[in-house]
Amino acid sequence: MNKRLVAAALAAVLAASAGCGPAGTVKEETIEVKQNSSLEQAKLLLTNYSKGQPLGSETTSFGNIVDEVRKADPTRADILAKGFADLQKPKANTAAIAKDTLKQLEPRPNG
Repeated sequence: MNKRLVAAALAAVLAASAGCGPAGTVKEETIEVKQNSSLEQAKLLLTNYSKGQPLGSETTSFGNIVDEVRKADPTRADILAKGFADLQKPKANTAAIAKDTLKQLEPRPNG
């Protein structure tokens, strides 16, 4: 029985190393990951809430998201701050609030 265990272990080691090629033949690739802007992140959260996703631990980041949006667009930051606050009220209709906030965040045509 001990020989079977040794043989099984040896087979496992050989199988695990079978895919390894000669050193230096690994193709390295740099992948650029786009970071969501705070406004895009907020819109993604609101979209999820509008589809029925309940609020979770991400609510702790609402203030930071609003602060980041405020740097680029104070008007939208105010809309977002109110929407996030309304979402956290007891018995809030999160789907309706999220949809309404998303509509308010849409760019308005000039004129």
